[in-house]
Amino acid sequence: MNVLYHHRTRGKGAEGAHIKGIVMAFRKLGHKVTLSSIHNVDPTKLVEAPIPKSQSTDTPKSFKHKILELTKYMPEFAFETLEILYNLFALRQIKNEIEIEKPSFIYERYSLFMFATVWYAKKHNIPMILEVNDSALVERVRHLLFKKVACKIEQWTFQNATGLVFISSYFQKLAQDNYQNIAPSVISPNAADTDVFNPKKFPSEVAKEAYGLTGKTVCGFAGAFHHWHGIDWFVEEVISELKNHPQLVLFLVGDGPRHQYIIDLAKERKITKQIFMPGRIEHNEIPKAVAAMDFGIIPDSNDYGSPMKLFEFMAMGKGMVVPDFTPITEVVKDNYNSWLFERKNKQDCVKRFFEVASNPMQLKKVGENAIEYIETKRQWRHNAEQIIKLANCASSST
Repeated sequence: MNVLYHHRTRGKGAEGAHIKGIVMAFRKLGHKVTLSSIHNVDPTKLVEAPIPKSQSTDTPKSFKHKILELTKYMPEFAFETLEILYNLFALRQIKNEIEIEKPSFIYERYSLFMFATVWYAKKHNIPMILEVNDSALVERVRHLLFKKVACKIEQWTFQNATGLVFISSYFQKLAQDNYQNIAPSVISPNAADTDVFNPKKFPSEVAKEAYGLTGKTVCGFAGAFHHWHGIDWFVEEVISELKNHPQLVLFLVGDGPRHQYIIDLAKERKITKQIFMPGRIEHNEIPKAVAAMDFGIIPDSNDYGSPMKLFEFMAMGKGMVVPDFTPITEVVKDNYNSWLFERKNKQDCVKRFFEVASNPMQLKKVGENAIEYIETKRQWRHNAEQIIKLANCASSST
């Protein structure tokens, strides 16, 4: 099949990994994929090294990119207005690419206020699959000013797409309960690229030696150090008891607003030898870092998200201590491929953390089960096969 994949993202972080995973899986299954975005980014290609200033051509930035840079400083009403106006740009770009590529179906990563692609696909009888990772119905970090408008647009797009792909049953039920008569849908959580996150390529003891962690039991975290991820309160809760377990180390990878706070806290409590924080590392170094860990921790999540790191850690044979939000319990079987604790219960999280850390045999067995689970059920090709099946159904009914 010929797939036109449209998204309105910068193609970085978890969203970039998701886009890359799906696109590469489509291609490995023999399908052609054309990427379309306002940034013209292709997450499937390696990021090139930055050009030294001495060699820079100082090419002037386009008007479009200047506007994009300004969005971070805009008041909310202006930002959301620009998101609505983006439909004009998307309509022109999608129209041109459809005329050239003649896609079998369009696959779009849903964004708030986006309706142009669904409208154009419906008008021209082209199957249209929306992947839903966000919604106007959920609580957002950035306050949504035009919420009623966003919900009206969202309802129309969910009802007029030919198929919907939800990352969790929570999202699916939320849409069904609030919008009614939505398009046929499937649930497709995140997955892992087992070519990249492959424990055979990164032996654990070799990785531990590289990071100076030989002989330690290592619990890892990888991501952004924001308060809503809970890594700051997790360290606060475990730091006193951590001193009684000198062989136990926290390996915290990433950066963000709470990064310096945790560094300062570790210095204050004189426990820097047990809290290793290398900061942000290159994306291609992440599998090696995870290999140096014995298990992972996700202190907090939300009702609708599907944490990417959960799948990547499990692919590397590292079970994770995770909160029992529905999207996570749809993936994790307690004591089998990871460990659950009661969400928002800090004491239960800490208790489970120390229980897991003190049981090396369980760490090994759960890690083996995690690898098997990813290999048999949660590689990106599983998602792609599910999407193709949905698209085929959509094509036959269009």
